[in-house]
Amino acid sequence: MIIEKHYKFYAAHRNEMLQDKCSNIHGHRYGLKLHFEVDRDGDISTLFGDFDDRIEPWLKEYYDHGMLINRHDPLYQVLQDYCRTSGEKLKFRVIDGASSVENLAWTMFTEITEMGFRLNRMEIQETDTSNFIYTHDDWVRDNRYFAQRRTTECSVSD
Repeated sequence: MIIEKHYKFYAAHRNEMLQDKCSNIHGHRYGLKLHFEVDRDGDISTLFGDFDDRIEPWLKEYYDHGMLINRHDPLYQVLQDYCRTSGEKLKFRVIDGASSVENLAWTMFTEITEMGFRLNRMEIQETDTSNFIYTHDDWVRDNRYFAQRRTTECSVSD
């Protein structure tokens, strides 16, 4: 069975890999639809609040009103230096790779799975007209992709 839950969060980001308007810092109101696989346990499968009790605080702590940023983006180092010298604390959600919706989906799918949930798919709405669908099969493929990328990066730096 599938239980679908909807969440939202606000975050800034930029995709420094692109040569268009998205390379500038900008923000989105992200819509998140999570499709959880559940098993029946008697007359019910899972209480809806069981999802909210874990997902909402996680979104608030790590994503909401923060900046999604690639750990290799030169701007990240500048912002870290600024925080050190000014004492100001900015909220960053550091991602391995560009802060694209594809990399965001892989990161979030991984984190939710590590919480013990079984995700079938997630949908991330980045704009009013753009929705990104990411499945468990996509996540399995991306795990292989990121493992291969880490192996390549390690052999290059050796």
